[in-house]
Amino acid sequence: MAESSQIDPSIFKSYDIRGVYPEELNDTTAYAVGRAMVQFLAAPQVAVGRDMRVSSPALAQAIMRGITDQGADAIDLGLTTTDELYFAVGKFGYPAGVMITASHNPAKYNGMKICRAEAVALSSETGVNQIRDIALSGQFAEPARKGQVIQRDVADAYVEHVLSFIDVAKIKPYKIAVDAGNGMAGMMIPKVFKRLPCELVPLYFDLDGTFPNHPASPIEPENTEELRRVVVEQHCDMGVAFDGDADRMFLISERGQLLGGDMVTALVSQSLLQHAPGSTILYNLICSRSVPEVIERNGGHAIRTRVGHSFIKAQMRENNAIFGGEHSGHFYFRDNWYADSGLIAFLIVLEMISVSGKSVSELLAPIDTRFRSGEINSEVTDQQGRMAAIEQHYAALGAQIDHLDGITIAFPTWWCNVRPSNTEPLLRLNVEADSRAELEARRDELLQLIRQ
Repeated sequence: MAESSQIDPSIFKSYDIRGVYPEELNDTTAYAVGRAMVQFLAAPQVAVGRDMRVSSPALAQAIMRGITDQGADAIDLGLTTTDELYFAVGKFGYPAGVMITASHNPAKYNGMKICRAEAVALSSETGVNQIRDIALSGQFAEPARKGQVIQRDVADAYVEHVLSFIDVAKIKPYKIAVDAGNGMAGMMIPKVFKRLPCELVPLYFDLDGTFPNHPASPIEPENTEELRRVVVEQHCDMGVAFDGDADRMFLISERGQLLGGDMVTALVSQSLLQHAPGSTILYNLICSRSVPEVIERNGGHAIRTRVGHSFIKAQMRENNAIFGGEHSGHFYFRDNWYADSGLIAFLIVLEMISVSGKSVSELLAPIDTRFRSGEINSEVTDQQGRMAAIEQHYAALGAQIDHLDGITIAFPTWWCNVRPSNTEPLLRLNVEADSRAELEARRDELLQLIRQ
């Protein structure tokens, strides 16, 4: 029986389990989560993957001990990317899966992403809280048998799967710089490039969970500075940056420009709609207005969603959407069990430049016509009060306002979204305008309202 007093309930988050190892998340907790997962999901088998963090082998061993003590078999995938874990669960019909990772967080963190059959990720509302409660209770049903650990390597099957989204014969011998940030892309990308005619310029491919070079979090522009410089200096056709568990991806144009996840969403949508005209595509409400315009212009049906993978995946299933994209570098594909894969998104853009003969910048030029602030965080004690004041201010000026996620305020030439953080006393601001001057004026005006 697990010592429930050693389990910190605060590590059970909205979408996963995450905390500092071993102070907040430890081997005792991992063991209890393994047992609780099997009990909650009634799963006879659980696929287990782990990233390269220093604490990941110990946590993987502990969770597999819990899984087998609860009577299920643990399918040990070893070192994997998160999207490879989702693939294994979907492709081989495992009733559950768990990835040991803290994604882009600093080295001292670790965590667990849990999914059920068909790679359906669990959130606090659909299982994480129930697993927490069982683990905290320490009350586990006695199994009829003890499970076993079965080693399985799915990497080759996964490479085959991601390459099935493109026509490899059409790929041109481009030069591509990839920054793995010492994360799991360092293991996966060479296996994919073996099958492509491209020249790979690798940055930080050594698996190192201490992240000695820069954080594996490419959404912060400072973490792609070196990659952008290398792309320009070495005359690469494209750059690609992955986060620690390699499910999120950001592209760099041949000019060294960092593309937002929304621009990649627009590009991938264009390509997919050529092959599947009339399809539904989802985008979150932080994405540029250009995204739904591109989808509709290419004959697709665009649906705007809240931020967050659990909302997007559920709506994709509901609407049989072929694809969904977020500004944060998450890309979801129906034919990938609705799961994330930055790798598939990258391959589709690689195929686009190969087939069109155009550079990334040339593909982007007709789409990327507006100016965006990026996400600006402000510490605010009274989040709801500030949001109400902002809404009142712009409603009086005739704005269109909706509350799909925080508040979105829209005018003909600019819009913004203000939403509270789930975990910190922060308000997150995103602004887009048709001109740089208007963007700067509206951004400054909003920050004054938020921070006064």
